[in-house]
Amino acid sequence: MRAGDDPEDVGVPTAQGAGKADSAVVRDALGVGLAVGLSGFAFGVTSVGNGLSLLQTCALSLLVFTGASQFALVGALAGGGNPVTAAAGAFFLGVRNAFYGLRLSQLLQLPRAVRPFAAHWVIDETTAVTLAQPTRRARRIGFTVTGLTLYVLWNLTTLLGGLGAEAIGDTDAWGLDAAAPATFLALLAPMLRTATERAVALLAIVLGLVLLPVLPAGVPVLVAALAAPLVLFVEGRKIRARERNDR
Repeated sequence: MRAGDDPEDVGVPTAQGAGKADSAVVRDALGVGLAVGLSGFAFGVTSVGNGLSLLQTCALSLLVFTGASQFALVGALAGGGNPVTAAAGAFFLGVRNAFYGLRLSQLLQLPRAVRPFAAHWVIDETTAVTLAQPTRRARRIGFTVTGLTLYVLWNLTTLLGGLGAEAIGDTDAWGLDAAAPATFLALLAPMLRTATERAVALLAIVLGLVLLPVLPAGVPVLVAALAAPLVLFVEGRKIRARERNDR
């Protein structure tokens, strides 16, 4: 192995990454893709049920492909919001994917020609699966399998949901717009292993719920992101206080 080579790229197992087979990564990625992809049905039903056409609904899933932003856009339009305002709220909600991309670009290190296509799959679920992997090879497999499975299934179930919207009736009564967030929370919960991580998650939830009725769609999520630096600031003060007391 030459100096500077990454052990993951030359087949040398690392202490952290050894032992996780490709099949295990594929299994985990397929599980997430299948579980979350099925909630595209909820979006299709909600979107068409709230007045968008089937073509508009399918175009959103094909071109936007970020469930929370899609639900936010449809919800704002259904509530009588201005289309420009609704689109702005959905945009702000989707900004988080740009921050995901900054981290994933370092972990995946994909060829330049592939990056524009991979960027379309940078969403909550692909990020969660990628971050859970110990090696670059496993991350690439996890990202690709999750992204492909979720993209295909999300768009297929969006179409089926849109076609079946009339048969379901009142979509608000079913609460289908909560399906995607609930699925992601179930995916995220096992990853909160430390007290600091749980504190960040709890504070983010509180900020989001408190601000949801008073701020435009998408903005509460951005404000909730402040939970991380706030918790880390408090933790840092506690650590410095302990260090002073130990002297």
